[in-house]
Amino acid sequence: MSDFTPNTGLSFSIHKGVTRWGETAIKFWLGSCTALSLFTTAAIVVLLLVESFDFFMAVSPIDFFFGTRWVPLLKPSSYGVLPLLWGTMQITIGAALIAIPLGLASAIYLSEYASNQVRAWIKPILELLAGIPTVVYGYFALTFVTPMLRHVVPDIQVFNALSAAIVVGIMILPTIATLSDNALRAVPDSLRQAAYAIGATSYEVTTSIVVPAGLSGVMASFLLAISRAIGETMAVTLAAGQTPNLSLGMLGSIETMTAYIVQISIGDTPSGSIAYQTLFAVAALLFFITLMINVISQWILGRFREVYD
Repeated sequence: MSDFTPNTGLSFSIHKGVTRWGETAIKFWLGSCTALSLFTTAAIVVLLLVESFDFFMAVSPIDFFFGTRWVPLLKPSSYGVLPLLWGTMQITIGAALIAIPLGLASAIYLSEYASNQVRAWIKPILELLAGIPTVVYGYFALTFVTPMLRHVVPDIQVFNALSAAIVVGIMILPTIATLSDNALRAVPDSLRQAAYAIGATSYEVTTSIVVPAGLSGVMASFLLAISRAIGETMAVTLAAGQTPNLSLGMLGSIETMTAYIVQISIGDTPSGSIAYQTLFAVAALLFFITLMINVISQWILGRFREVYD
């Protein structure tokens, strides 16, 4: 019996010591991009902390976090951030009450009920809302939403929290709808078919099988959208005004943390002054809030994520 060695006419040579300069350059470029991102983030955090530290050396943290009067540019000055924080929460809660039901309903329709043709038309139009500049939403609130609201509530002011919450809700709606739709479509069809096989209705399959199975992605979309609503700037600056108020009403002018940052960033405040340093103190608080929301969203994704074979 003779040995048979196939001859394919191909020869391979593996040289571990050969340097592939193209791959090395790509790895260096990718590593540089990662390092630049980390350096930028670290620089922002350090800048916020340093300037905030100087601010809190002159202003008591208790007065800042628990004060109910925000007048940093006039005498007598007061640095209670609660009016700004409450204004931000008003816009965020109002926008969430609008965007979460509509976004989830849109995602359920696109995932479970819409045909491919309808989906091909609706989803790009829905996502187009995310590409509109925020300043356009602000003027849309001033020129359309507020005049419409005045037909229902004549006492509403030109700058008000309600119209700002409405336009911010419209802004974050595509985020919720798109991410929730992706989460629901990731649920295997085998779960749907199994539910239909035991006699479940379409409504029962959607509410009892599909939505709970994709709950981690749905909840993450909610939190990411809320994080964007908290950080929204131009729309709330134009629509809600710049009057820091600590009240439950949505019909009057308020001021959010981002709107105040815009006000200080105009350049009229002397650099190095206490009023100038309030910008960094408010920005640091805003950064911490959005960071916590993103950490919570990542925890939810990891804690409740379903893995299907």
